[in-house]
Amino acid sequence: MLEARAHQQLKALLEREGGEPWPHHLSLSRLVARSLRRSDHTLVRLAPGCEPSWWISLLVPLALSECPLALVVSEAQRQRLLQVELPRLGRADPSLALPCFEGDHPPSHARVWLLNHRQLVGAWQQGTLGERQLVIPEAEHLDGLLRQALEVVVTPQHWDQLRRAQPAAEASLLALHERLSRQVLSHPRNPNHLVALAPEDEAPLRHLLQLLSPLPDPWPTWLAAQGDDWTSWARVNPEMLQWQLHRQPLEPLGVLRGLLEQRGAVVLGQLASARAAAGQPQPGLELGFEPDVSVALGDPPLADPLPLYAPLRQPLPNSPHYGQHLLEQGRRLVLGQTGLTVVLLDDDGLRLGLTSGLAAEFGSRVVHESTAPEGNGVICARWDWWLTQQQRLPLPSQIVVGLLPIASLEDPLTAARVLALRQGGRDWFRECLLPDGLTRLQLGVAGLRRQGGRLAVLDGRLRGRSWGRQVLHALEPWVSLSRLLPH
Repeated sequence: MLEARAHQQLKALLEREGGEPWPHHLSLSRLVARSLRRSDHTLVRLAPGCEPSWWISLLVPLALSECPLALVVSEAQRQRLLQVELPRLGRADPSLALPCFEGDHPPSHARVWLLNHRQLVGAWQQGTLGERQLVIPEAEHLDGLLRQALEVVVTPQHWDQLRRAQPAAEASLLALHERLSRQVLSHPRNPNHLVALAPEDEAPLRHLLQLLSPLPDPWPTWLAAQGDDWTSWARVNPEMLQWQLHRQPLEPLGVLRGLLEQRGAVVLGQLASARAAAGQPQPGLELGFEPDVSVALGDPPLADPLPLYAPLRQPLPNSPHYGQHLLEQGRRLVLGQTGLTVVLLDDDGLRLGLTSGLAAEFGSRVVHESTAPEGNGVICARWDWWLTQQQRLPLPSQIVVGLLPIASLEDPLTAARVLALRQGGRDWFRECLLPDGLTRLQLGVAGLRRQGGRLAVLDGRLRGRSWGRQVLHALEPWVSLSRLLPH
């Protein structure tokens, strides 16, 4: 039986390698092997921030299985797989060498097809996936990666190609482009240079394109991406006075509904435990993914809870005194620290002001989004930057959350998703913004638990809003710090 073979092979491999093993290697291997053998749906919840050594437990049953598979990974995980994990598997046991075929059209006899999310969407739309079972190792990013895979981007060059392909409509196309350009470029500047576009803004262009044929890429795709399930915005380059048209689905899992129906799938990712995720949407549910088995493989129990500094009475982020509050508390938190401090907030004005204020106090120790800090340095950064770069940095001894990672409604995509939920009478904050924010928070602070550092939350909403209890629940186990001491 596949489970027994995978168990024996992995156990022998880990014994030969030695070292401190991840406690769930054998459990994960058996779960994956069972799912492949039965062609069912299995969801594995890994602890947020867990070490990537779990890859070997996933790859051993894939190497031993004989069923056709599609392994779907992001570019970062693909690099790790090809440069680290597959060579490690081959060195440990040549009989386990896993042949992976890449590209849009692998040979029909290729057993393991290595795909990114854009290739997965293309293969499903073209019907070339066949009966392959899917293995998706990054469930925590599945929604965002599929949305990017479905995104349609129209550049200034695409407008030129359209005019050359349809010279009879050149005057009308120029007029429509000029009209959109005036609307986009006259919009008040914002830090992210994004301008939301309503359906009525695009309607004249859409009506004209429906009368023209043939259309060069990506215009047919843009034309097909229509309806209330999609939204558009322009990304402005203020230096060049140019803009790109972006169009993405609000809920990509709904656009790809049925992808996992009648097909085995193993979905695993760094997700909150089932208890912590109670009431939140199941990853991949709209894809037809209804897990037959759902298991949480958490980290071993902690000897010490996470020290949390979160004073009871703090100003809210919309307070005029909030920037000064961040600076005063930031000085106290950095003072006496001998290790790395990471300060996280997405508001550009607040972050840059705080960086300048701390640099005036602590000098060159303070940097902005740098991967080469001093040993006792202070990094001020956006949440996205930290989640992407934290593997390249030493573990921090302290993380200061200036603003909780709740998405801003100034982002056109977020605003469109919220509007759609609001029109449906749904709780847009607890169904959309809060679950995403909690996942990002857990991923961002996971390293503190291994380092034994402390967490400071300076966002007054933690104590001042009812949903703050869910944030505290997501951080468990923790112990409150009533006052600051040198750490």
